[in-house]
Amino acid sequence: MSVWDELTGQSEAIATFRAAAEQSVGGEASRSMTHSWLITGPPGSGRSNLAYAFATALLSAGNPDGDESTRRQVEARSHPDLGVLSTERVIITIDEVRALVKSSNYSPSVASYRVMIIEDADRMRETASNVLLKALEEPPPRTVWILCAPSEADLIPTIRSRVRSVRLRVPSVGDVADLIARRNGIDLPTATQAAREAQSHIGMAHRLATNDHARRRREKTLQTALGIRSVSDAVIAAATLLELAGDDAKAITEERDAEERASALRSLGVEPGGTVPPGLRGQLKNLEEDQKRRATRSLRDGLDRIMVDLLSLYRDILLMQLGVDDDLINVAILPDLISASRASTPEQTLATMDAVTTTRRRIEGNVGPALALEAMLISAIRKAPRP
Repeated sequence: MSVWDELTGQSEAIATFRAAAEQSVGGEASRSMTHSWLITGPPGSGRSNLAYAFATALLSAGNPDGDESTRRQVEARSHPDLGVLSTERVIITIDEVRALVKSSNYSPSVASYRVMIIEDADRMRETASNVLLKALEEPPPRTVWILCAPSEADLIPTIRSRVRSVRLRVPSVGDVADLIARRNGIDLPTATQAAREAQSHIGMAHRLATNDHARRRREKTLQTALGIRSVSDAVIAAATLLELAGDDAKAITEERDAEERASALRSLGVEPGGTVPPGLRGQLKNLEEDQKRRATRSLRDGLDRIMVDLLSLYRDILLMQLGVDDDLINVAILPDLISASRASTPEQTLATMDAVTTTRRRIEGNVGPALALEAMLISAIRKAPRP
């Protein structure tokens, strides 16, 4: 099986990277190959998946489709010639970038290239970006950098001028549904509904298709927004949405945190339920601090997912108010959409969508989530729908 088979809806980008890998067998320079790449695209378009597929192709001995052993090593992030920087925090620190840049200067040990991947390059501050810039200006001859970010504008201009940019598009609902159905054994109608409601975000579509709790949380989000009739309803709804985001973040991180702690205890030689020696408690404390930072980011991500779901709701309502009843996202609640479209005007719906967008920016700027949500939901007050 080719390493490119698990990717979907990005045929042009795949062709670009496959050609670069194919013409660079043995580390020979080619017109298709360059030492630094930037993969941009909307969330869920498969930026990191494409980066790791390209890394696998480069690290495989003479095989642009990737050999099985290299694929397993890249999936486990254990290949000796692969360096990865993926953060669970809100930002990537300058120390993390320095450590990756330092390791990029080593020569490849078993492959033709040494591949360095930064999954969320947009999370670097300017000081960290300048450290990376020096590495991109004078890279070792066999080191390849692959950066991932939502858009080129998320990086400083000097970095953008030193990378080859490959833009990804939003995959179609059909492409995402086919991938989920094929990969996870989900029936096609369920996969299609999940892909549509996730707006072609591959990771979220997978979660909606395979996780009943995630689907119920999304349904409650939409019903909460549709039921706001007064200021007091808006305040209560804000608390409900914040609780839903917290539950979503907890569901994502709780199991992973427990696995990380158990793995850390095993590596330190501590039996399950045993007392941790004082000399080792510092390492566990560092792990707990990292997990707290990840929880902060997970909560923000959960709030952002709620904002995206609300935008899809009001988009559908606006389309129906304008007389367009096809290409709806939330077709599963069509009767509710019809009622909501009759209870407001297109101008009110647009104002609410603007408020949602403003709230996303406020939360990114560290405004208190509860206060930001309350201000947003005030604009979602509607009279009871006509029978």
